[in-house]
Amino acid sequence: MIRVYLDTSVYNRPFDDQTQKKVALETEAVVLILEMIKNQEIELVNSKPIEYENIFNSDLSRQEKITNFLTLATIYQKMEQSEEKRAKQLQNQGIKLLDSYHVACAEASQSDYFITCDRRLINRCQTLSTIKTVNPINFITEVSYEN
Repeated sequence: MIRVYLDTSVYNRPFDDQTQKKVALETEAVVLILEMIKNQEIELVNSKPIEYENIFNSDLSRQEKITNFLTLATIYQKMEQSEEKRAKQLQNQGIKLLDSYHVACAEASQSDYFITCDRRLINRCQTLSTIKTVNPINFITEVSYEN
């Protein structure tokens, strides 16, 4: 089964300004991904960095909805010493602090895909990480093409 790690930008995408075409398309893809998770077609990974970022979400309604999404996860990746070390390496190579924790957890959980809406992070991960990093639209396209 395909294992996915969604960063916080993905969970927040359905709550963003839907008048932007790219945002609306990514939102549709996120909805499809969540449907695949609910139907147990793919596995979702949750982690301490995701929960940490969500706690600081100032919109309590959004925070609660994201917490509900996280209950769909079948795998929980802890932040232990090895993940901390990997995150530091990624930071030294130009990845932002919280993003580095997400990438380290995605790698440690042996996720097949790290999914983010952050184009800059996708570009950075192409050369810095072994994990396949894509946006939600590309994930749906790839998975649909494989089936």
